[in-house]
Amino acid sequence: EVQLVESGGGLVQSGGSLRLSCATSGFTFSPYSMSWNRQAPGKGPEWVASIISSGGRTSYADSVKGRFTVSRDNAKNTLYLQMNSLKPEDTAIYYCARGWGTRAPDGGPGTQVTVSS
Repeated sequence: EVQLVESGGGLVQSGGSLRLSCATSGFTFSPYSMSWNRQAPGKGPEWVASIISSGGRTSYADSVKGRFTVSRDNAKNTLYLQMNSLKPEDTAIYYCARGWGTRAPDGGPGTQVTVSS
């Protein structure tokens, strides 16, 4: 059974940092490009960042570029998102997903990130 479980969210003040994790199981993680996406209240899903299988190439939405860093540990089957200089507009449920540029959840519960001003 394919499982992706996001964690690490929470409540943080504007300017703060969080590190999200996505633990995966039930499929071979290392060959997949992976993505983070998010959904804010009342808004549609938004792609946040992607990383290729080796970790050697990444891409970011303009809204997070320079503040967020996506990484992965293929030995641990885990995807990460380091979020710095958080802004209230980053408030959303964050999801990880298989694929490059994926803007929809991939079955995980998501993790809530709330940034207070």
